[in-house]
Amino acid sequence: MTRDSNTATRRELSSNSASPATHSHILVIEDESSVATFVRLALERNGYQVTSSSSGVEGLQLLARQDFRGVISDFRTPGGITGADVHDWLRRHRPEMASRVIFITGDTASDETIAMLAAAGTPCVEKPFRLQQLMEAVEKTIGKP
Repeated sequence: MTRDSNTATRRELSSNSASPATHSHILVIEDESSVATFVRLALERNGYQVTSSSSGVEGLQLLARQDFRGVISDFRTPGGITGADVHDWLRRHRPEMASRVIFITGDTASDETIAMLAAAGTPCVEKPFRLQQLMEAVEKTIGKP
């Protein structure tokens, strides 16, 4: 093997493996700043890297450009893109991530939300939630950092 082919092989291997940053990088989609801050701080204190987005639209843009280990999304976000829409996009475009989504919502009383949550089949943490509830869902669904 020539020096150039060794270099190309190393480059190919390194581009195919997840970077250490991606290994624990979580996208949080939440429009309520107090909830977003709480979730971000909880995750960071437990060793995760966090990128925050305040809308489903922005979240989809980030997912299209970056690699994440998982997604925590409010079920209802402004801009016409719901958590269910984000999950559907992941199933179609990033199927390896579709099982690493957690919804957070304060709207589990409406029949529409209950039906959409059931159809998505993803874990849901109901607001208000305790830190322990969130971290248990994260470790079970996304994994430990």
